[in-house]
Amino acid sequence: MSSLRAKIQDVFNEPACEQNRGKDAKARKEGCSKPLTPGAAAGGCAFDGAKIVLQPITDVAHLIHAPLACEGNSWDNRGAASSGPTLWRTSFTTDLTELDVVMGQGERKLFKAIREIKEAYGPPAIFVYPTCVTALIGDDIEAVCKRAAEKFGLPVVPVNAPGFVGSKNLGNKLAAEALLDHVIGTAEPDDAGPYDINILGEFNLSGEFWLVKPLLDRLGIRVRACIPGDARYLDIASAHRARAAMVVCSTALINLARKMEQRWDIPFFEGSFYGMTDTSEALRQISQLLVKKGADPEILGRTEALIADEEAIAWKKLAAYRPRLEGKRVLLNTGGVKSWSVVHALMEIGIEIVGTSVKKSTVEDKERIKQILKDDNHIFEQMAPRELYATLSEHKVDIMLSGGRTQFIALKAKTPWLDINQERQHPYAGYDGMVELVRQIDLAIHNPIWWQVREPAPWDCQPAMKDELPSTKSETATVQAFKKFAGTTADDFGEC
Repeated sequence: MSSLRAKIQDVFNEPACEQNRGKDAKARKEGCSKPLTPGAAAGGCAFDGAKIVLQPITDVAHLIHAPLACEGNSWDNRGAASSGPTLWRTSFTTDLTELDVVMGQGERKLFKAIREIKEAYGPPAIFVYPTCVTALIGDDIEAVCKRAAEKFGLPVVPVNAPGFVGSKNLGNKLAAEALLDHVIGTAEPDDAGPYDINILGEFNLSGEFWLVKPLLDRLGIRVRACIPGDARYLDIASAHRARAAMVVCSTALINLARKMEQRWDIPFFEGSFYGMTDTSEALRQISQLLVKKGADPEILGRTEALIADEEAIAWKKLAAYRPRLEGKRVLLNTGGVKSWSVVHALMEIGIEIVGTSVKKSTVEDKERIKQILKDDNHIFEQMAPRELYATLSEHKVDIMLSGGRTQFIALKAKTPWLDINQERQHPYAGYDGMVELVRQIDLAIHNPIWWQVREPAPWDCQPAMKDELPSTKSETATVQAFKKFAGTTADDFGEC
């Protein structure tokens, strides 16, 4: 546990965290994450955060050393997509019971589970996740993983991020530490080149990175490793030979980017693939970093030519939507990198931003929003459900973009809603993704269901009945009421 405490302290002192830079040494030790309120839901534990970051490594077996309840359903974790292996969708757990805890059988059961996975699936590596129970009873996960790796001849990686150590975001960073300690740098590629890059913090949600990768391919830029979206173990093991890196979600993997720069001299920048302007800027910065690391400067010209062609095609497609969406009011109830990247993307086609949430956003994210919106009044940390419902029901916005947690508030307020978080079904990255995002917003706003559900229900109207159907004494009240209603026409109803 002492090594885990050291890791946590190291992550909390992350110098690349924008919020930490302005603090003195004492304040920095308190960490860059918002402190948790005792008794309140934290939005996910450290174990959950670690698994979110590592599970999209698609050919690895992810083994949860814990009671059965700690392992959730792995199928389609956060909407990440794979172009090949599906082993990551299989749930593996040691299913620790009370008897195992009392009799001290946890480590033995873990070793046996690793052997069974090796024999049945033959993965290139196995990741082992302890949780609160196994960490508290003192199972030596690292010793078991080391012994199993020697015995079975494959990497067995301990991911030391039990739930009780902190929030989901802390778990993201501890997962990055596991990659640094046990994976990255353990394999040497035989095809390293001057145009190799890493993409960090990209989860390939709904396969959206597949809309960006063809652009890089056309420039001759190879993605050595995309961590973690659609990743393979050997790709990550050889990621230290990349020449540059782009960080998509800094709150999750900023420590990974900084330490890779320190150890292997891989410069990085933070960018976004949402919206045409940000996508173009990301391509430019990638090319510029590669040139600084020795690539041929002619790639800069090819990048500008590609950007010009792709932007022209995208704007031509968006022209049909501008008259239908210009001036429409949007509320973004999300956070992180989407709090500013999606804002910028929507403003490009004339959509008005009523407000955007900055929950889970870094200080740098918030500064970007202020630069884009030019007004702090459109920024809110979080909005209570009652206040959110009031905003929507009063028709102050035309559509809300958020995650699945608040969709029912929008539906209750009879307001169009679009999912832009990890559960979404459509990719929104890159130039084609921008067109798809606008298309989905247009479909949601102009769906005829909204004017229908906003109409008063027929039973809320008071009909002025003209003639009643004859009834018999033997008929029930329900039958009589049905006849009474069935005999009416549209003229029988008064104004609603």
